[in-house]
Amino acid sequence: MKNTKTNLILLGLLLFLFASCSNSENVSACLDGYTYRFWGGLWHGIIAPVDLVISLFRDDVTVFAQNNNGGWYSFGFILGSGGWGFLGSKSGNKWKRNRD
Repeated sequence: MKNTKTNLILLGLLLFLFASCSNSENVSACLDGYTYRFWGGLWHGIIAPVDLVISLFRDDVTVFAQNNNGGWYSFGFILGSGGWGFLGSKSGNKWKRNRD
Protein backbone atom coordinates (compact mmCIF):
# COMPACT_ATOMS: atom_id res chain seq x y z
CA MET A 1 0.00 0.00 0.00
CA LYS A 2 2.78 2.43 0.92
CA ASN A 3 4.67 1.59 -2.28
CA THR A 4 1.60 2.40 -4.39
CA LYS A 5 1.20 5.81 -2.74
CA THR A 6 4.87 6.59 -3.29
CA ASN A 7 4.60 5.63 -6.95
CA LEU A 8 1.54 7.84 -7.40
CA ILE A 9 3.29 10.78 -5.77
CA LEU A 10 6.35 10.30 -7.97
CA LEU A 11 4.17 10.02 -11.05
CA GLY A 12 2.34 13.22 -10.11
CA LEU A 13 5.63 15.06 -9.60
CA LEU A 14 6.92 13.77 -12.92
CA LEU A 15 3.76 14.93 -14.73
CA PHE A 16 4.04 18.33 -13.02
CA LEU A 17 7.67 18.60 -14.15
CA PHE A 18 6.80 17.83 -17.78
CA ALA A 19 3.81 20.18 -17.72
CA SER A 20 5.97 23.02 -16.43
CA CYS A 21 8.29 22.64 -19.44
CA SER A 22 5.52 23.12 -21.97
CA ASN A 23 5.55 26.16 -24.21
CA SER A 24 2.37 28.17 -24.49
CA GLU A 25 2.01 29.81 -27.89
CA ASN A 26 -0.36 32.48 -29.05
CA VAL A 27 -2.19 30.83 -31.96
CA SER A 28 -4.89 33.47 -32.37
CA ALA A 29 -2.82 35.15 -35.10
CA CYS A 30 -2.78 31.87 -37.05
CA LEU A 31 -6.55 31.44 -36.86
CA ASP A 32 -7.53 34.74 -38.48
CA GLY A 33 -6.46 33.99 -42.06
CA TYR A 34 -7.52 31.48 -44.68
CA THR A 35 -9.16 28.25 -43.46
CA TYR A 36 -7.72 25.17 -45.17
CA ARG A 37 -10.19 22.51 -46.31
CA PHE A 38 -9.96 19.09 -47.99
CA TRP A 39 -7.79 20.13 -50.95
CA GLY A 40 -5.43 22.06 -48.70
CA GLY A 41 -5.13 19.01 -46.46
CA LEU A 42 -4.45 16.79 -49.46
CA TRP A 43 -1.70 19.13 -50.66
CA HIS A 44 -0.19 19.44 -47.19
CA GLY A 45 -0.18 15.65 -46.88
CA ILE A 46 1.65 15.28 -50.18
CA ILE A 47 4.35 17.78 -49.22
CA ALA A 48 4.56 16.64 -45.56
CA PRO A 49 8.02 14.98 -45.89
CA VAL A 50 9.47 18.18 -47.35
CA ASP A 51 7.75 20.28 -44.69
CA LEU A 52 9.13 18.03 -41.96
CA VAL A 53 12.71 18.61 -43.09
CA ILE A 54 12.21 22.36 -43.53
CA SER A 55 10.48 22.67 -40.14
CA LEU A 56 13.63 21.37 -38.46
CA PHE A 57 15.49 24.49 -39.59
CA ARG A 58 12.77 27.16 -39.68
CA ASP A 59 10.27 28.12 -37.00
CA ASP A 60 7.66 29.54 -39.38
CA VAL A 61 7.03 26.24 -41.24
CA THR A 62 4.78 23.50 -39.84
CA VAL A 63 3.70 20.11 -41.17
CA PHE A 64 0.00 20.44 -40.27
CA ALA A 65 -1.95 23.70 -40.78
CA GLN A 66 -3.33 25.08 -37.52
CA ASN A 67 -6.09 26.99 -39.28
CA ASN A 68 -8.12 24.15 -40.81
CA ASN A 69 -11.78 23.15 -40.84
CA GLY A 70 -11.28 19.90 -38.92
CA GLY A 71 -12.37 16.55 -40.28
CA TRP A 72 -12.18 17.23 -44.01
CA TYR A 73 -8.72 18.77 -43.73
CA SER A 74 -7.54 15.79 -41.67
CA PHE A 75 -9.04 13.34 -44.17
CA GLY A 76 -7.26 15.07 -47.06
CA PHE A 77 -4.02 15.14 -45.09
CA ILE A 78 -4.22 11.40 -44.39
CA LEU A 79 -4.95 10.64 -48.06
CA GLY A 80 -2.10 12.87 -49.19
CA SER A 81 0.46 11.51 -46.77
CA GLY A 82 -0.63 7.91 -47.39
CA GLY A 83 0.23 8.26 -51.07
CA TRP A 84 3.96 8.26 -50.29
CA GLY A 85 3.84 4.73 -48.92
CA PHE A 86 1.67 3.52 -51.80
CA LEU A 87 3.98 4.96 -54.44
CA GLY A 88 7.04 3.64 -52.65
CA SER A 89 5.69 0.11 -52.54
CA LYS A 90 4.78 0.16 -56.24
CA SER A 91 8.23 1.30 -57.33
CA GLY A 92 9.85 -1.21 -55.00
CA ASN A 93 7.88 -4.04 -56.58
CA LYS A 94 8.94 -2.99 -60.09
CA TRP A 95 12.59 -2.97 -59.06
CA LYS A 96 12.25 -6.36 -57.41
CA ARG A 97 10.55 -7.88 -60.49
CA ASN A 98 13.21 -6.50 -62.85
CA ARG A 99 16.01 -7.80 -60.65
CA ASP A 100 14.78 -11.41 -60.70
